[in-house]
Amino acid sequence: MTQNVSAQTIEIEACYISDGHNFLGHHGKEPGQNLAIKCESVQCKAGQGLVGDRFFGYKSDYKGQITFLEREQIGVLEKELQLTDINPAKFRRNIITYGIDLNTLIGRTFALGALRFQGVEECRPCYWMDYAVAEGAEKFLRGKGGLRARILSDGALTPGSYELEIIS
Repeated sequence: MTQNVSAQTIEIEACYISDGHNFLGHHGKEPGQNLAIKCESVQCKAGQGLVGDRFFGYKSDYKGQITFLEREQIGVLEKELQLTDINPAKFRRNIITYGIDLNTLIGRTFALGALRFQGVEECRPCYWMDYAVAEGAEKFLRGKGGLRARILSDGALTPGSYELEIIS
């Protein structure tokens, strides 16, 4: 039997997928033109990723089957770089959250509603972030670039409120 270490309500503000890479494999070249598409829902497949996303079935046990980014960090970045209304799609993360410090989920098994995930590591920003968002974005997002996770159960995520349960 699993023990609930912690539970809280968080918001999923938006869900995104992209069917192609803009930056992976483009070092020394121009980025690709594949849009991150905002979706009404994303279909999670255990051990595979998000149906229709560029990383679906990418590698066995891939660490970034799904990626998360805090909406709060986008707001702080806007203030820091004196920007307005950054489109979250520019970050190319799958799930935009509100109300959770994603770094606390690194190394943890957690559930959003009935879906289970394993938080693996920070989704570290790279130099492309300055190109995609604005000069200074990579440096600002170090240590707060989001969460890479493995998907442990099948189901759908949609924008809305979720009970976040830390399982282990």
